[in-house]
Amino acid sequence: MSKPRKLVIVGDSAFAEVAYECFTHDSDYDVVGFAVESAYLKKTELFGLPVVALEQVEQHFRPDEVEFYAALVYSELNRLRTRLYLAMKEKGYVPASYISSRAFVWHNVEFGEHCFVFEDNTLQPFVKVGNNVVLWSGNHIGHHSVVQDNCFVSSHVVISGFCNVGANTFIGVNAALANNVNLGADNWIGVGVAIAQDTQPDQLFKNVAPELAKVSATRFLKVRK
Repeated sequence: MSKPRKLVIVGDSAFAEVAYECFTHDSDYDVVGFAVESAYLKKTELFGLPVVALEQVEQHFRPDEVEFYAALVYSELNRLRTRLYLAMKEKGYVPASYISSRAFVWHNVEFGEHCFVFEDNTLQPFVKVGNNVVLWSGNHIGHHSVVQDNCFVSSHVVISGFCNVGANTFIGVNAALANNVNLGADNWIGVGVAIAQDTQPDQLFKNVAPELAKVSATRFLKVRK
Protein backbone atom coordinates (compact mmCIF):
# COMPACT_ATOMS: atom_id res chain seq x y z
CA MET A 1 0.00 0.00 0.00
CA SER A 2 1.36 3.40 -0.98
CA LYS A 3 2.08 5.78 1.90
CA PRO A 4 1.25 9.49 1.62
CA ARG A 5 4.54 10.88 2.93
CA LYS A 6 8.16 10.30 1.90
CA LEU A 7 11.18 10.45 4.18
CA VAL A 8 14.95 10.59 3.90
CA ILE A 9 16.90 9.52 6.98
CA VAL A 10 20.09 11.40 7.81
CA GLY A 11 22.67 8.87 8.97
CA ASP A 12 23.47 5.22 8.29
CA SER A 13 24.36 4.00 11.79
CA ALA A 14 22.47 1.61 14.07
CA PHE A 15 19.98 4.35 15.01
CA ALA A 16 19.35 5.02 11.31
CA GLU A 17 18.58 1.33 10.83
CA VAL A 18 16.20 1.35 13.80
CA ALA A 19 14.57 4.55 12.53
CA TYR A 20 14.05 2.89 9.15
CA GLU A 21 12.25 -0.02 10.83
CA CYS A 22 10.04 2.25 12.93
CA PHE A 23 9.07 4.63 10.15
CA THR A 24 8.54 1.77 7.69
CA HIS A 25 6.38 -0.45 9.89
CA ASP A 26 4.73 2.01 12.30
CA SER A 27 4.08 5.27 10.49
CA ASP A 28 2.61 6.77 7.35
CA TYR A 29 6.08 7.53 5.99
CA ASP A 30 7.75 5.74 3.11
CA VAL A 31 11.54 5.85 3.58
CA VAL A 32 13.15 6.60 0.21
CA GLY A 33 16.82 6.90 1.11
CA PHE A 34 19.59 7.95 3.47
CA ALA A 35 21.99 10.90 3.54
CA VAL A 36 25.43 11.07 5.15
CA GLU A 37 28.06 13.81 5.17
CA SER A 38 30.51 13.08 2.36
CA ALA A 39 33.46 12.65 4.73
CA TYR A 40 31.67 9.67 6.31
CA LEU A 41 30.04 8.22 3.20
CA LYS A 42 31.18 4.57 3.18
CA LYS A 43 28.30 2.79 1.41
CA THR A 44 26.04 3.44 -1.54
CA GLU A 45 22.89 1.69 -0.30
CA LEU A 46 21.15 0.49 2.82
CA PHE A 47 18.07 -1.77 2.83
CA GLY A 48 18.15 -1.51 -0.95
CA LEU A 49 17.78 2.28 -0.80
CA PRO A 50 20.37 4.85 -1.92
CA VAL A 51 22.80 6.45 0.54
CA VAL A 52 23.80 9.86 -0.81
CA ALA A 53 26.11 12.67 0.26
CA LEU A 54 24.31 15.15 2.49
CA GLU A 55 25.92 18.03 0.62
CA GLN A 56 24.11 16.95 -2.58
CA VAL A 57 20.93 15.60 -1.04
CA GLU A 58 18.71 18.04 -2.99
CA GLN A 59 19.88 16.47 -6.25
CA HIS A 60 18.34 13.15 -5.18
CA PHE A 61 15.39 14.11 -2.95
CA ARG A 62 13.48 17.36 -3.48
CA PRO A 63 12.66 19.36 -0.33
CA ASP A 64 9.12 19.98 -1.55
CA GLU A 65 8.49 16.23 -1.86
CA VAL A 66 10.47 14.60 0.96
CA GLU A 67 10.71 15.19 4.71
CA PHE A 68 13.68 14.15 6.86
CA TYR A 69 14.70 12.69 10.19
CA ALA A 70 18.28 13.00 11.50
CA ALA A 71 18.86 9.66 13.22
CA LEU A 72 21.83 10.51 15.43
CA VAL A 73 22.13 9.76 19.13
CA TYR A 74 23.72 11.93 21.86
CA SER A 75 27.21 12.52 20.41
CA GLU A 76 28.78 15.78 21.62
CA LEU A 77 25.90 16.27 24.06
CA ASN A 78 23.41 16.07 21.19
CA ARG A 79 25.27 18.71 19.15
CA LEU A 80 25.83 16.44 16.16
CA ARG A 81 22.14 15.56 15.82
CA THR A 82 21.22 19.21 16.34
CA ARG A 83 23.68 20.44 13.70
CA LEU A 84 22.42 18.05 11.02
CA TYR A 85 18.79 18.71 11.94
CA LEU A 86 19.35 22.43 11.47
CA ALA A 87 21.37 21.91 8.29
CA MET A 88 18.49 20.01 6.69
CA LYS A 89 16.01 22.69 7.73
CA GLU A 90 18.24 25.33 6.13
CA LYS A 91 18.05 23.34 2.90
CA GLY A 92 14.27 23.66 3.02
CA TYR A 93 13.36 20.17 4.28
CA VAL A 94 10.53 19.68 6.78
CA PRO A 95 11.52 17.69 9.90
CA ALA A 96 9.54 14.53 10.66
CA SER A 97 8.76 12.97 14.03
CA TYR A 98 8.04 9.40 15.07
CA ILE A 99 5.75 8.56 18.00
CA SER A 100 5.44 4.82 18.54
CA SER A 101 1.93 3.43 18.40
CA ARG A 102 2.94 1.47 21.50
CA ALA A 103 3.75 4.57 23.57
CA PHE A 104 1.19 5.94 26.01
CA VAL A 105 0.83 9.67 25.33
CA TRP A 106 -1.87 11.63 27.18
CA HIS A 107 -4.06 13.72 24.89
CA ASN A 108 -2.73 17.11 26.02
CA VAL A 109 0.98 16.32 25.78
CA GLU A 110 2.74 18.90 23.59
CA PHE A 111 5.57 17.98 21.21
CA GLY A 112 7.96 20.17 19.29
CA GLU A 113 9.31 19.09 15.91
CA HIS A 114 11.83 16.38 15.02
CA CYS A 115 11.14 14.08 18.00
CA PHE A 116 11.52 10.31 18.25
CA VAL A 117 9.54 8.43 20.91
CA PHE A 118 10.03 4.68 21.21
CA GLU A 119 7.68 2.01 22.53
CA ASP A 120 6.56 1.75 26.16
CA ASN A 121 7.13 5.41 26.99
CA THR A 122 4.51 6.91 29.31
CA LEU A 123 3.91 10.64 28.98
CA GLN A 124 1.46 11.89 31.57
CA PRO A 125 -0.91 14.89 31.41
CA PHE A 126 0.50 18.37 30.68
CA VAL A 127 3.96 17.13 29.67
CA LYS A 128 5.81 19.31 27.17
CA VAL A 129 8.58 18.01 24.91
CA GLY A 130 10.74 20.43 22.93
CA ASN A 131 12.32 20.15 19.50
CA ASN A 132 14.82 17.47 18.51
CA VAL A 133 14.24 15.18 21.50
CA VAL A 134 14.79 11.41 21.64
CA LEU A 135 12.94 9.29 24.21
CA TRP A 136 14.28 5.74 23.94
CA SER A 137 12.13 2.86 25.18
CA GLY A 138 10.40 2.42 28.51
CA ASN A 139 10.60 5.89 30.12
CA HIS A 140 8.16 7.58 32.49
CA ILE A 141 7.71 11.34 32.01
CA GLY A 142 5.63 12.61 34.90
CA HIS A 143 2.79 15.14 34.77
CA HIS A 144 3.60 18.82 34.17
CA SER A 145 7.23 18.05 33.35
CA VAL A 146 9.14 19.70 30.51
CA VAL A 147 11.92 18.22 28.39
CA GLN A 148 13.68 21.07 26.63
CA ASP A 149 15.19 21.07 23.12
CA ASN A 150 17.91 18.67 21.92
CA CYS A 151 17.72 16.19 24.80
CA PHE A 152 18.28 12.43 24.76
CA VAL A 153 16.54 10.29 27.38
CA SER A 154 17.70 6.69 27.24
CA SER A 155 15.77 3.65 28.52
CA HIS A 156 13.81 3.14 31.75
CA VAL A 157 14.34 6.65 33.05
CA VAL A 158 11.89 8.10 35.58
CA ILE A 159 11.26 11.83 35.38
CA SER A 160 8.81 12.66 38.14
CA GLY A 161 6.20 15.40 38.16
CA PHE A 162 6.92 19.12 37.69
CA CYS A 163 10.50 18.56 36.50
CA ASN A 164 12.36 20.62 33.94
CA VAL A 165 15.12 19.00 31.88
CA GLY A 166 17.47 21.61 30.45
CA ALA A 167 18.41 21.76 26.79
CA ASN A 168 21.03 19.38 25.36
CA THR A 169 20.90 17.10 28.38
CA PHE A 170 21.60 13.36 28.29
CA ILE A 171 19.94 11.05 30.85
CA GLY A 172 21.34 7.52 31.13
CA VAL A 173 19.61 4.17 31.59
CA ASN A 174 17.68 3.70 34.85
CA ALA A 175 18.32 7.24 36.09
CA ALA A 176 15.64 8.98 38.14
CA LEU A 177 14.59 12.55 38.89
CA ALA A 178 12.54 13.34 42.00
CA ASN A 179 9.56 15.70 41.89
CA ASN A 180 10.15 19.40 41.15
CA VAL A 181 13.76 18.99 39.99
CA ASN A 182 15.26 21.47 37.53
CA LEU A 183 18.17 20.07 35.54
CA GLY A 184 20.48 22.70 34.11
CA ALA A 185 21.28 22.74 30.41
CA ASP A 186 24.09 20.51 29.13
CA ASN A 187 23.84 18.04 32.01
CA TRP A 188 25.08 14.45 31.67
CA ILE A 189 23.21 12.11 34.03
CA GLY A 190 24.92 8.72 34.15
CA VAL A 191 23.50 5.22 34.38
CA GLY A 192 21.40 4.65 37.49
CA VAL A 193 21.95 8.14 38.94
CA ALA A 194 19.19 9.57 41.15
CA ILE A 195 18.80 13.36 41.21
CA ALA A 196 16.80 14.85 44.09
CA GLN A 197 17.73 18.53 43.87
CA ASP A 198 18.28 21.17 41.21
CA THR A 199 21.49 21.14 39.17
CA GLN A 200 23.52 23.85 37.50
CA PRO A 201 24.28 24.01 33.76
CA ASP A 202 27.15 21.93 32.34
CA GLN A 203 27.34 19.35 35.11
CA LEU A 204 28.19 15.65 34.91
CA PHE A 205 26.80 13.11 37.37
CA LYS A 206 28.14 9.58 37.24
CA ASN A 207 27.33 6.48 39.22
CA VAL A 208 30.01 4.91 41.37
CA ALA A 209 31.41 1.81 39.71
CA PRO A 210 30.53 -1.44 41.51
CA GLU A 211 33.32 -2.64 43.79
CA LEU A 212 34.56 -6.19 43.27
CA ALA A 213 34.39 -8.02 46.59
CA LYS A 214 37.38 -10.06 47.78
CA VAL A 215 35.15 -13.06 48.40
CA SER A 216 33.45 -15.03 45.62
CA ALA A 217 29.68 -14.85 45.12
CA THR A 218 29.19 -18.55 45.90
CA ARG A 219 31.17 -18.26 49.12
CA PHE A 220 29.42 -15.03 50.16
CA LEU A 221 26.01 -16.62 49.58
CA LYS A 222 27.19 -19.96 50.96
CA VAL A 223 26.16 -21.87 47.90
CA ARG A 224 27.05 -25.56 47.97
CA LYS A 225 28.67 -26.86 44.81
